[in-house]
Amino acid sequence: MADISPQAVAKARAELGVGEGRIPRSVAIIMDGNGRWARARGLPRPVGHQEGAKVVRRIVTEAARLGMDALTLYSFSIENWRRPREEVNALMHLYADYLIHERPTVMDHNIRVRHLGRRDGLPENVLRELDETVRVSSSNTGMFLCLALNYGSRAEIVDAVRAVAAEARDGTLDPAKIDEAAISTHLDSAGVPDPDLVIRTAGELRVSNFLLWQIAYAEIVVMDVLWPDFAAEHLLDAIRAFSQRERRFGMVLDSGL
Repeated sequence: MADISPQAVAKARAELGVGEGRIPRSVAIIMDGNGRWARARGLPRPVGHQEGAKVVRRIVTEAARLGMDALTLYSFSIENWRRPREEVNALMHLYADYLIHERPTVMDHNIRVRHLGRRDGLPENVLRELDETVRVSSSNTGMFLCLALNYGSRAEIVDAVRAVAAEARDGTLDPAKIDEAAISTHLDSAGVPDPDLVIRTAGELRVSNFLLWQIAYAEIVVMDVLWPDFAAEHLLDAIRAFSQRERRFGMVLDSGL
């Protein structure tokens, strides 16, 4: 168990060697490369997912140790249902098992678990364990751990717009007052800080329908390492890379440019 006391967090941040204002509050990770990792070793794809699940604990623990406000993990997209049934079934079993066995880690690190994505289609055992983990961690006050499971960003935005439209139809929301905040409060991630940094593993240069609304101004770091080989040091390297970026948010910071 990582020490997440204020003193320990301050020490971990100091050891990182990055200025306090240069550490991202919120990080999102597209965990890619499990299948390629397994294939390179002549193993079935589910074995790669099993190894990838082991990495999740280490990265969640490291993020909590650094005092992050939020960590969002792209676990299973709506499009992933198109994968072979054997692989999907293995993944669903893995998710249920993970949610059961990681509850002590969640509670020990004061983590609040959130689910991003649609419930329809998820197996009953996965929903049961997901709901229980969300429930028991709801009174925690530390880092948000958002699990994007059965998730697609376009679907999330569609659902948010439908909810806003229903409020406008019912007369509880003035259409003239619909703005970005109105949409944001109806997203699955409502109340969670938007990602400052998106990390994608396995060298792929796309966002794959992930948090399209929320990452409008996020910095992106792509790493060639496959997810099962991703270590805490890779996370720290990504944060160091982030700290070197000049975030302008559409502004000109230097009048001489």
